[in-house]
Amino acid sequence: MTAYKNILIAVDGSKESNTALNKAVNMAVDQQAVLVIAHIIDTRTFATIEQYDRTIVSRAEQYGQELVQQYKEEAEKAGVEKVHTVVDFGSPRVKIPKDIAKQYEVDLILTGATGLNTVERILIGSVSEAVARQASCDVLIVRS
Repeated sequence: MTAYKNILIAVDGSKESNTALNKAVNMAVDQQAVLVIAHIIDTRTFATIEQYDRTIVSRAEQYGQELVQQYKEEAEKAGVEKVHTVVDFGSPRVKIPKDIAKQYEVDLILTGATGLNTVERILIGSVSEAVARQASCDVLIVRS
């Protein structure tokens, strides 16, 4: 079995991403890998809402920061020695496999099979599908 050195877990707070996080933490502990916990704020979803509520983006960022910090603490308690967190803006389909994976030299990406946004998944395909297609490393799609 391949030993992974840098594992990226994409989280959104959904049940599926929590399951994927647990698997990523276990793998990182077993393989003494670096764990990168990433939350991408998809700004496309805020384009029309922001016209009515200017605080929506800052609240989304605060939620993302709190989420990854909580997950980082859980990972460290479980025994992961090195954990990085990332909160960024843009398309998760691009940011995860192209930008973050390259920046951290990731050799495995974990993502939940479905996230919080099922309407978007039906209309334009899931983030996990896009990550699997675009990533230059192994991708593990985790189901609950």
